[in-house]
Amino acid sequence: MAIENPVEKIRKPPAPPHRDRVLSAQEEERLLTALTPGTLRNEDGRFTKETRDHWLKPMVIIAIESAMRRGELLALEWKHVDQVRRTAHLPMTKNGRSRTVPLSSRAIRTLQEIPRSIDGRVFPISHWTVEQVFERASKLAGLAGVHFHDLRHTAATRLAEKVPNLIELAAITGHSNVGMLKRYYHPTAENLALKLG
Repeated sequence: MAIENPVEKIRKPPAPPHRDRVLSAQEEERLLTALTPGTLRNEDGRFTKETRDHWLKPMVIIAIESAMRRGELLALEWKHVDQVRRTAHLPMTKNGRSRTVPLSSRAIRTLQEIPRSIDGRVFPISHWTVEQVFERASKLAGLAGVHFHDLRHTAATRLAEKVPNLIELAAITGHSNVGMLKRYYHPTAENLALKLG
């Protein structure tokens, strides 16, 4: 009996456009200032806010330096951080594989300044706390619409300038293929023009 497939003519909706938000050095500085514990003021000098979270500023620095995902950072334990070899081992990542992330000098300095938590995690905070504090600090820094995941885009773009080999870059960021990595690497036309000479 010939029966037509009713689903055959249905088209899959197009994927939403990929985000390509990369923080500039000035935006990063404003964000880190907004995440610094203490009383802060807006540019107009009127609005003050008390920031009490001591974990998010170092977490943002490590995210920008390593391209680790928020979940990977929150699951990171001190027993997997080797400050001598400058690596952080992630036993389980989003794609189901383990990977060891190389850490920059700035990342190591930041890790050395973080107090040790009794539960063994490097960042003993919740997803909810990260979301709330990051959103509040972004608004305070005048960076409306910035998401924590944009730090991964920022990291991949900056790392690509230091590590031009795509295979090595994919090993750092944890992308299984270069096509996925392309979604995170956002060079500016100005930087490409400088490379052309």
